[in-house]
Amino acid sequence: MSKAGVAILGVFVADLAFRGPRQPHIGETIFGSGFKLGPGGKGSNQSVAAARVGAPVTFISKLGADDFARIARDTWAREGITAAVAEVPDQPTGAAYIFVDENTGDNAIIVVAGAADTIAPADVEAAGEAIRSAAVFVTQLEQPAAAAQRGLEIARAAGVLTVLNPAPAAPVEDAIYALCDYVTPNEHEATVMTGVEVKSVDDARRAGDVFLRKGAGAAIVTLGAAGALLHTASESTLVPAFKAGPVVETTGAGDAFNGGFAAALARGVAPGEAVRFGCAVAGISVTRKGTAPSMPSLAEVEALLARS
Repeated sequence: MSKAGVAILGVFVADLAFRGPRQPHIGETIFGSGFKLGPGGKGSNQSVAAARVGAPVTFISKLGADDFARIARDTWAREGITAAVAEVPDQPTGAAYIFVDENTGDNAIIVVAGAADTIAPADVEAAGEAIRSAAVFVTQLEQPAAAAQRGLEIARAAGVLTVLNPAPAAPVEDAIYALCDYVTPNEHEATVMTGVEVKSVDDARRAGDVFLRKGAGAAIVTLGAAGALLHTASESTLVPAFKAGPVVETTGAGDAFNGGFAAALARGVAPGEAVRFGCAVAGISVTRKGTAPSMPSLAEVEALLARS
């Protein structure tokens, strides 16, 4: 069977993003400088990122039957994403509180997965054909880990490249890592998942070694403005970040990277170049507000790569 495109298992949430000078203390109210409601959730954001740079994308998830679900379906239809998504009438669609520091663009987030928190291995099996026919399968840890593991198992059995973005960071069974061609944590996630405090590239290499010992084929540790480290048993290469303009908001950067990386892999691009492509997607996304809305087009990414 010919394999093409990217299948992504994950969560949609409605992003409620607040901008302000700082987070309020408990019992305190402060004035903010902006608010925006829009599409979010790591899996959905990654789907938008991959679709905008040209990959055929199927997104696997669950929604409630509410206004936030309509935002989700409208988003996927607009981006050309195939939705393998069930509705759960007695559960709300997920939502995320996002605080964005108006001075730095840095963020803090609380996610409630809602209906997507009920995704079970059986739901993933129901979407098995979409996974088997993809060139790359991506999942995260916003939905239950058992569902992520089942998706990775289906993909691995079908010879599909597998990517685990271990976000938000949470302990998982080592058996999951053995199903992963690539594990893509940021510095914080790598620290939590490995016990190695990641504050430098050398720290990231040490954390990468832990992932390899746990069974992952490769670790890609994203390091913000420093770029991303591709760490395998045979190489350890730092791919520099791209400076596409002033940083406005970093909220969607990890999703931009993962979606771009997966899309490049699905086209048959070598891992190092796929990491570079993902860094370019992320480099553009941080110059814009929002998560899914910040994802660039293929033309924008290719232009950035050409002038770098």
